Amino acid sequence: MARMNIAPTKSNLLMVKDQLEISQNGYELLEQKREILVMELMHMVERVKLLEREIDKKIQVAYPALKNMLMAIGGDNVERISHGVKYNFTIKEKPVTIAGIGFLSIDVELPKKQLFYSLLGSYPDSDRVMEDFFQLLKLLTDMASIRTVVWRLATEVKKTQRRVNALDKIVIPQAQETKKYIESVLEERERENIFVLKSLKTRQR
Repeated sequence: MARMNIAPTKSNLLMVKDQLEISQNGYELLEQKREILVMELMHMVERVKLLEREIDKKIQVAYPALKNMLMAIGGDNVERISHGVKYNFTIKEKPVTIAGIGFLSIDVELPKKQLFYSLLGSYPDSDRVMEDFFQLLKLLTDMASIRTVVWRLATEVKKTQRRVNALDKIVIPQAQETKKYIESVLEERERENIFVLKSLKTRQR
């Protein structure tokens, strides 16, 4: 590891020692932060897996129910019903704090559930079909929100890992090498000074 290109002086030695201490403390803090972020990321990934299973289950219920509804009352009636459904929903950014770090996730506000049986009078399970799809929509928006956090957490983990690696592989070894070099030069100078002083004393006798 190449050392820092500075003069081997006592003042520079103090500066390097301070820098080394700060770097080592920073490394420990960043390593702790990285470990916490990784744990949170793994937790969020597990949530994604659970949600994926819930979505699969709901799809297996909702789409066959829709197929039965289409067969019972026909596509035209299903389309007429769909036109009466309010699909307006609000998407906005939502601040989330994980491991002391602020992220922006998304928050989706779905329309309130409506009943359709009174409008149809021909398919008694229409309300259940609509409810299934609104639940599926809610699960999908939850997934989008969690995946947003996962992506941002993963980005933060990578950024923190790069900083940890830079301190561990470059900054700290360079400071250690520079400290060692300056100390050796100063010690050599001290020995030379002692030798010169002894020589002068010998001559004066």
